[in-house]
Amino acid sequence: MQIGAYKLTSLVTSTFALDGGAMFGVIPKTLWSRQTEVDELNRINMVTRTLLLESKDRKILIDTGNGDKWSARKREIFKIEMDPYILPNSLKHHGLSAEDITDVICTHLHFDHVGGNTRIEDGRPVPVFPNATYWIQSENWKLANSPSEKDRASYLSENWAVLAENGMLEILNSERELFDDIRLEIVHGHTLGQQLPVITDGNQTLMYGGDLFPMKAHIPIPWVMAYDNEPMRSIAEKKSILPKLLERDAIIFFEHDPEAIACKLGATEKGIVGSENIVI
Repeated sequence: MQIGAYKLTSLVTSTFALDGGAMFGVIPKTLWSRQTEVDELNRINMVTRTLLLESKDRKILIDTGNGDKWSARKREIFKIEMDPYILPNSLKHHGLSAEDITDVICTHLHFDHVGGNTRIEDGRPVPVFPNATYWIQSENWKLANSPSEKDRASYLSENWAVLAENGMLEILNSERELFDDIRLEIVHGHTLGQQLPVITDGNQTLMYGGDLFPMKAHIPIPWVMAYDNEPMRSIAEKKSILPKLLERDAIIFFEHDPEAIACKLGATEKGIVGSENIVI
């Protein structure tokens, strides 16, 4: 897919699993289990999916997934499988190296979104993309470095501390146009300062759903995660954003849906829902 100056390519970086009840909050299992398979431990299968944007001057990644710094115990708990999805290897299939990446847009600093920022070398984390600038919102940066009890297990400094030490981080303070044809929509319900890139050339528009729309099943307004710090704020954000996307015939890109990469939207008597799936 091409939008403006950018060629868009989706890359799965891992498969993993999380508790289905946590992923769907107050929605009863009798409803959410119709949308996805569930295992004997009540976990649903998910992916981490990165979006690669290539232009003449830039090679951009939006999020980097779980990464490979996991103990055997944590891999078992989260059912993490990385082969054959290691991100630098996936880039090679598209004629790129880790050194070619110019920018990494981090939607937020939860481990399943930025674990691939770093890898372990000689016993310590080092940047996976040594020539990249990593972009993050200041509110999320502050929270990640001083998390609450609820957030602490999700924010792991091994995924970003070395980037700050090396001067590779750029801290942003608001919604803005980051690059030509890429602007950032800031939402706070899931976690403070989550930035969702919107790629648009005036004709085609795609929003990277992050954890506001992690899966196609999360498009309906009440379907928000128990992981969200402020579920009612997530609901308000969806109410604001979805009609605008529908009006523009926009695409939503799903970071965690194992089946749907992206989709268009449709209006029904029950509200806005996901319609035609889009392959990227």
